[in-house]
Amino acid sequence: MVDWLNIEGKTVIVTGGSSGIGKSIVESLLAQKVNVANFDLEDSDLDDKHLLFVKTDVTSRSDVEAGVQTVIDNFGTIDGLVNNAGINIPRLLVDKNNPQGKYELSEDVFDKIIAVNQKGLFLMSQAVGRVLVEKEEGVIINMSSESGLEGSEGQSPYAATKAAVNSFTRSWSKELGKSNVRVVGIAPGIMEETGLRTLAYEEALAYTRGITVEQLREGYSKTSTIPLGRSGYLHEVADLVSYYLSDRASYITGVTTNVAGGKTRG
Repeated sequence: MVDWLNIEGKTVIVTGGSSGIGKSIVESLLAQKVNVANFDLEDSDLDDKHLLFVKTDVTSRSDVEAGVQTVIDNFGTIDGLVNNAGINIPRLLVDKNNPQGKYELSEDVFDKIIAVNQKGLFLMSQAVGRVLVEKEEGVIINMSSESGLEGSEGQSPYAATKAAVNSFTRSWSKELGKSNVRVVGIAPGIMEETGLRTLAYEEALAYTRGITVEQLREGYSKTSTIPLGRSGYLHEVADLVSYYLSDRASYITGVTTNVAGGKTRG
């Protein structure tokens, strides 16, 4: 069977690769014999000769730059970056029932989300981008979200950072394209359970939407707003990552692709 994507032997950094979508991406790339560096604060249970774990705080320039050098020392070069690391802390802009309370947006929460989702993506892209521009080849993939296009009740800081990610993708593709480096985005919609829905997250999101945690959980299975009638599978995001990393996507840059089953608010 012909390996249509032919990405074996490439070296790719995946941020936030220890859980959720990131872990699925790492597993998919390893199955294709890609050298993968997982930049995360916690290691996963994956074990593979092609996998390198690099403990990294993506909001720290020193961590990021040291990690990139570690990858080069181990694998010789870098061919791609998947900016997957991100956080989501549901909050209301104004909580009329409890002003300045637990679930009203504070500066600390705002700054934390911005730091990981925007600053971290900038630091990683700049450090890896220097390598890719020098070799005049490579791909940066930015993980966005459907909410970056539509907004999301109770999740405005998260949605705003993902809108910023979309803009980074468009702008950086114009800058780095001159050095034959592609920059693309992926915006997942409602996906299958990843294990990242903690009780604290569910309680916060339910509060911001004026419903109970039980009602929130019931909504996970409702697919009436999704034309394809189901939630997405993690491997469907990972498959697109593999495609974007390959030369099969050599003329695709500056765009963000929804992986959302056709879901829109309309």
